[in-house]
Order: sequence, then structure tokens, then C-alpha cells
Amino acid sequence: MNIDIAGLPADRIVFETSPLAELGLALHALSEPGHHPGLHGWATATAASLEPGLADRLHEAEFLWRNTFSDVFMPFAGVRGGDGRTGATLAEDLDILDTMDDERFVAAALEFTCASHYGTGAPSPLADATMRSRALDLAAARGPQQAEFTQQLLADPASVRRWVRRLFEDCDQAFFADTWRRVQVQLVADARHKTELLRRKGLDEAVRAVSAALSLNEDETRISVDKLTEGRTNAADPAVGPGLTLIPTSFGWPHLMVLHAPGWRPVIHYPVHRPELPSPASVELLQLRMEALAHPMRMRLCRNLARSPYTTGELADSHGITAPEVSRHLSVLKKAGLVTTRRRGRYVLHQLDLTVVTRLGSDFLEGVLR
Repeated sequence: MNIDIAGLPADRIVFETSPLAELGLALHALSEPGHHPGLHGWATATAASLEPGLADRLHEAEFLWRNTFSDVFMPFAGVRGGDGRTGATLAEDLDILDTMDDERFVAAALEFTCASHYGTGAPSPLADATMRSRALDLAAARGPQQAEFTQQLLADPASVRRWVRRLFEDCDQAFFADTWRRVQVQLVADARHKTELLRRKGLDEAVRAVSAALSLNEDETRISVDKLTEGRTNAADPAVGPGLTLIPTSFGWPHLMVLHAPGWRPVIHYPVHRPELPSPASVELLQLRMEALAHPMRMRLCRNLARSPYTTGELADSHGITAPEVSRHLSVLKKAGLVTTRRRGRYVLHQLDLTVVTRLGSDFLEGVLR
């Protein structure tokens, strides 16, 4: 995924905090605790404390933050003619959401029915009969609650918007106000630190401090995001209002969200760094490792190498293949970073890197969730 920033003034790249964006990821963590092992305690306690009525309403609307992370949580990026600034409080963020026009609100709320059209600028289902029919069909495939929500949203957007605002306000009263007070200090400090880094050391340093999954090209005209998702957006587009917003989150890891809908201000929603969290493996490296282990002979070699160091000759003798064949397989495993090599006298010993292999499952899950 790429964000074009050619010609974008430095002062248009800003770090902000957003209570509404954080609420969205907090709700996601409640719905998908398996994505966020570090939040199990919070999720369990919060879910147990919810009033049954609120829990039922959250279940009705959870596709907004479970199946996709809806852009309704970042309205500051989608208000036509807006300045791209977030609200200081949840109420202010919700006020910004209220100023978004119906077409954009509906399109953002129905992202779960039009994911394949997200980056293409497809017409609104409020105005286009084909998109309306498609949204209803795909919502029905998701289940009766999604179908009913979609029907109501297309028939009467205003009433659904009021219902959604009340839901978020009730979440604030039930649990999020306390949660936001707890995490806000860290998020504000992170945004301030990254702003100073950008001002003092430049964009490359700031981007690398945000996430190892972000990189800036040599002429500083493009930010690349190492995700399985394909997409491209232009932060310097004058039709949108040039700018790029980066928002830290305490609830986001391992997700790294990028808002890149056409006509919206690009946003990078990134998890704040915590020392106990591993650095993300690149998608390319993950693919290399999975492909290296897909070959049956390399899997058999790994069985030996996991137990103790072996020479090439020993492996060849154990598996009834030639030493050059073993060397070729070892070369693939070493290129993927799965095998280490050390010399003992005139012998070269190979061994499986158990730490790397142990991380494979987590790396895969983090890679597909990123």
C-alpha cells in the first residue's frame, strides 16, 4: 500500500489523537479478543460489566468494527471542506461525524458490503441503484441483523445516524470515558513526541519511529505500508485538502490501519510502541519463510535440525540424497532466516533457529491482521 506525498508541505503532516477512533478499536478488541492477547483482562472485565441492553445494541452494530474498521470512526478525514482536525473529546468527534453528508456516512457504514470497491470511488448506494442492490444482497449474506441495518440505513439515514451516535455516547458513559482518561496521556505524549521528531529530524525518522512496517522512499515522495492490502492514495490531492494524519492507538496492535478511500484525507492509525511487543515481520519475509517450509524435503531436514546441529554430509546420509541437494535446500532455509550456521574446526554445522520458528504462527497472524 502506498501514500503519495510528493509536493505535500511538511506542516500538512500531523500527529493527532482521536477519542472516536480509539473507541472504534476498543469495540473491536471487545468483539475480537483473540486479535489482542494483551487486552484479555480489559475485554473480559468490560464485557462482563455491560448492561444487557447496551450489549445487545453493540451486537447489532458490531460489523462496523468487527468485519471491517469503518471509516465512520474517522469523520475528520471525510468531511468535505473540513480542516482534517480531530476532536479533543468524544463529543467533539461525534459533532464532526454529524457534519458528514449522508452519502459519505452511508458508504462508510456499509464498507462491509463494498470492500472490493473501497479504493475505486464507487457511487453511493443512496444514489446508484446497482450499488444499492449490491449492498442489500451482500448485507443479507452477512445475516439478518446486517440486512435490517442496511435496509434502515438506505431508507432513513438520519434515524440510523442518531441511533449510532446514541450508541457511542452510551459506550462512553458505560466504560469508554474511564478508558479514555487512562490511555489519553500516553497517546497525547506519543503524538507530541512524533511531532517533535518530525520537526527536528525529518520525515524519515518520524516514519520509522511510527512502525517498522512503514518506509519512506529515497526522494521522500511516497510512504509505503507493508500490508497484504493493496491500495494507493494521494495525500497532496488539492481536491481533498492536502494532508496526512497519523493517529496513535493503545488498542490497535497488531493492526496498522490506513484510511485510503478516494476523496478522504489519508490517515495512518498506528499502535503505540511498547517494549514487550515484537517488531513486525515484513510480509515478504513471512511469505519467504512459508514457502521455504512448504517443500516436504525441507520439512524433513527441519526435523533433524530442530534437535541438534548437523553437517551437510550427515543430512545427505540420513535422507539418502546428495550433498549438493542438501546444500540447495539449506540455502533456501538460510535465506528465509530459519537456519543458522556455525563452524567447528573443519566442519560446518547447521541448526534450526527455534526462536524464529516459534514466532512463525504469531508472525503469520500479525501479518494477516496488520
